[in-house]
This record gives sequence, C-alpha cells and structure tokens, in this order.
Amino acid sequence: MRNNKIQKLGQKNQQKTTRKYTHKNRNYKSNKKYKNNGGVHVNSKNKTLKIIPLGGLDQIGKNITAFEYGNDIIVIDCGIAFPEDDMLGVDLVIPDITYLKRNREKIKGIVLTHGHEDHIGALPYVLRELNVPIYGTRLTIGLVENKLREHNLLNSVSRNCILPGDIVQLGTFKIEFIRTNHSIAGAVAIALHTPVGIIVHSGDFKIDYTPIYGKMIDLQRFAELGKKGVLAFLSDSTNAERKGYTMSERTVGTVFDDVFSQSNNQRIMVATFASNVDRLQQIFDAAYRHKRKVAVVGRSMVNVVRTATELGYLMIPNRILIELSEINRYADEQLVIITTGSQGEPMAALSRMASSEHRQVEIKPGDKIILSSTPIPGNEKTVSRVINELFRKGAEVIFQDTHVSGHACQEELKLLLSLVQPKFFIPVHGEYRHLKKHAELAKQLGMDSKNIFILSIGNVLEINNKEAKVTGNVPSGQVLVDGLGVGDVGNIVLRDRKHLSQDGLLVVVVTLEKQSNTVLSGPDIISRGFVYVRESENLMDNARKVVQEALEKCQNDNITEWSSIKNIIKDALREFLWQKTKRSPMILPIIMEV
Repeated sequence: MRNNKIQKLGQKNQQKTTRKYTHKNRNYKSNKKYKNNGGVHVNSKNKTLKIIPLGGLDQIGKNITAFEYGNDIIVIDCGIAFPEDDMLGVDLVIPDITYLKRNREKIKGIVLTHGHEDHIGALPYVLRELNVPIYGTRLTIGLVENKLREHNLLNSVSRNCILPGDIVQLGTFKIEFIRTNHSIAGAVAIALHTPVGIIVHSGDFKIDYTPIYGKMIDLQRFAELGKKGVLAFLSDSTNAERKGYTMSERTVGTVFDDVFSQSNNQRIMVATFASNVDRLQQIFDAAYRHKRKVAVVGRSMVNVVRTATELGYLMIPNRILIELSEINRYADEQLVIITTGSQGEPMAALSRMASSEHRQVEIKPGDKIILSSTPIPGNEKTVSRVINELFRKGAEVIFQDTHVSGHACQEELKLLLSLVQPKFFIPVHGEYRHLKKHAELAKQLGMDSKNIFILSIGNVLEINNKEAKVTGNVPSGQVLVDGLGVGDVGNIVLRDRKHLSQDGLLVVVVTLEKQSNTVLSGPDIISRGFVYVRESENLMDNARKVVQEALEKCQNDNITEWSSIKNIIKDALREFLWQKTKRSPMILPIIMEV
C-alpha cells in the first residue's frame, strides 16, 4: 500500500512548479531575495576572509569548509567518509569540528551543495553540537530530514529550502545559489559575496547538456561572476586526472535498454548509490518500457525513493512499483530489483544476497546483476569479492559501461575555470594527486602558480583583494563513529583492535595470597586468536612455566606492586612467545587476591 501511495504522489507532483515548497509540519523559513549588487557593503579595512577546510582534501569524502569574516562564519557542506581497511569495526568517519564548537556563536548557518552522503552525512552528529540553521534545495533538505528524523532532531533544527538563483543574507555574507549538474538533482554551486570579494565554490559538478531532471548548469551566471571579478575559486577535483568530457547521464539509459532487451528470461537486479536519483529514474523508465515490475531493497534506497517521489524529483509510472514481499508472484522476466550495495558494503543488501544472508531475496543461476557504479578508491577489494560470490552462485554480472561519473573531467574543469577567471584558485574534493593535477590545469590556462593553493585540512588561508597566504592551522582530523559511540574510538583503540586481529590475545590469570603474595592457584593461560590450545599443549605448558618463574622472581625480589608484577609477566612471556612463534599476541595479566 505504501508503494501505491508513493506512485500517486509522484504523479501528482510531476506537474508541480518547483518555485514553492511549503508544508505545515516543516520548519522552513521563507527566504527573502536580495538584489545582487556584486558585494556586501561592510568596512573591510585591514580585515581578511579566512577559508578553513575541515575535510574533503587529501581524501574522497568528508567534505566541509568554513568561511570566516570578523564575527561571522558560514559552513559549506558537512559530509562523512567511509572507513578505511585498517579502521576495524568503524562505521563512519566524520569531521573534527573542534574549531567550530569553539566559535559556535559566530556560525550563521550550514549551506549544502547537494544531497550525497559525503556532503550531508555528518549533519546529525554535528547538529547535536551546533544547532544552527541549514540551507539547501528541496531534495537535499528532504534527504537531510530523513537523517534528522532517525536521530530525533527533526523538530529542533531549522531547515531552509532554497532554489537556484536565490540569494540569502547570513551576517556579512550574501550566499548565492547557482544551478549545476551532478548525479543527483538539486545540486548547486555557491557564490559567497563577501566584503573582500566574491568567492565561488563549485560543489560537485559536471556539465551535462542533456540532464535527466531540470536544466543544464548555469554557465551564464558563472561567466557573469567572472566578468564582475572573482577573488577565489574552490573547484571539484575528483576527475582532474581524466581527459575529455564526462558522458551525459542519459547514455546510461541507452545501456539499460540494451541490457533489458537482451534479458528476456532473466531476473534483473541493479545495484547503485541510493542517492543517485537520476539513475533510479532511468531504471524505472527502462523497466516500464520492457513491461517489468520494480521492487526496491535496502533501507536507504527505500527512503530515497519515497522522498524523491514525494518531492516530484522521481516520476514512477503507475502500477510499476511493488513491495519486496510480492516478488514471488511474478516470473523472472517480469522483475527488476533495485538494491543498495554497489560498493560491496558488508551490511548492504547486495552483499547479504551474495553471502546467502538476505531474508527475502536469494540469488539464482541466470540472474542478471548490473553494478551501476564505480568503486570508490579503497573499496575495490570488497566490490571484487562480492562480484566473485555472485558469479559463484551462477549469476551474470555486468559492471562495465553501466555508469557515468557525476564529476567534471579535464575539459569541463578548464571551461569553468576560464569562465570564472579567479584571482586565486583552490582545488578541493579529492586526494592529493587530484588536487595537484587540477592545479596543473589552472597553470595551463595561464594562472600564476603563486596564486594557486593546494591546502590540507586544518589550514587557515587568509585572503583579501590583494593577497592570500596560509597563516596557521586549526584543530582538524577525523572522528570515528562506531555504533552509538562518537569519538570514543581513537588511535589507541584502533591499534589494539589491529593488534588483536593480527596476533590474538593471551589472558594470564593468577590468584595470590593477600599477605605473603604466595601463588594460591594458577597461572592459567587462556588463548583467543593466538593458537589452537589442543594442538599446542607443549607451548602452553612451557608458557605457564615462564609465568611461574616470573612470579618466583617477583617473590624473591620482594616485588609486591601489582603493576610491576604484571609488567614482569608480560615481558617474560612476550620474549618467550616471540622466540618460539615469532608472534606478539596481546598479553593481559589478571591478578586476583584472596
């Protein structure tokens, strides 16, 4: 019943204008439009603007940048990064906002460029510490609301819905929103009109002349700003190493049509990013043309489909969307299943299907599975592992030519740079090699290398209409989220987890008499992840003898401090085990007193 409701909402919203967005239960503020006069009239004598990246540099994801002038700070984006392989047990990585918390009274708002996780995912964690208003387009705000609802923050956070072309005054900043193209609808660039000049932040973008939803990027406005004079330009560097142009999103629709037409007797599954609404639209369109029903799998995918349909960004043909529980009523050639897990995430739906752990969907021989994404750097191994498991189950996996990037390649980057004509250039959003290559592109266009800044997170770039220079650093880095714990897992905990995962654990239990420190029982040694005790009895017996000798030494030397006894046990046992096994398990002595 819920999916039928979604379909009706999508059809109802299809003809809606995007000019207004109101809901009696939503805490939206109306945004007054300001006439753009090219600047903000504030006495800027002897003042500089500070640009402070707190994420999004030297990495993919965790995008967040603060802009500070006098007593005003605005923040652009607030995203997460996925944990690296050595971050054992970690769920998410969010930015360190120590500097923002120290200056919370200055923060006027958080401005969002679009609704991808690496730009909005950290908001629920940050807004617990900084209850400031947020600004974004309709779809971006809708996706943020899903997160706030899960974290019980929906009623306490002010959400402001804007449209491309709107200008909002936040303190001394005038924030102008410029329409761009990306792999999600509602993407915008930001022009900050400040007392020292105009700062342009591209957000994630590409130049798509035939976008799935809405109009193409507003190149004219970028050119107008360039003629007026742009002081600094922060630009997306993700695809700076790729030559040429990024293909239009519509080219993927052609591939889907070809695959669907060649799959007459096969069930089709498509794995993609949940927030790639344009991709979802093309899957629904292809399914409709080939007379297939569509079921959606994965909590995040269901949430995005519902939100995008309610807001009119996703148009689902009538009676095509079915509940997952209904798939057994249809033949394989009548079905398309859209799922999460295109990055091989262990808990995502596709990974659980591949390992036969999904409760409702089982991979069958003959299934055709389309991976409509490119692995994020660092995820290649997990994606490859899932593909191999799918092949083992007899599925046909297609992972080439089924995805186009949402980021600009070299020729598009050069085009936008040529239109904006900034005095200073700051490549952002990418690993160091991407930033470096983007800087080289700017040099090719004639920019002076002294006006190009490759920053690191935490750097403070002070800029005015005459010069720019890095003047210091603020606290920055990453905060690890593990379950409900935020920041309670740090380098020491990760080091211990890595140690345990590589070498295992030995627990040494000894009971001592309270007055004389005489050994009453033990030592007992418990092994976890080190050796299989039943096959290593001689090693364990000798290890106990080593501990006994260490305890005798303590007694002979009148050592009674427990900390000293524990250190002597650990040192003696560690040296013995290294000689015998060349391994260094974590050793945990436990002393009980009677």
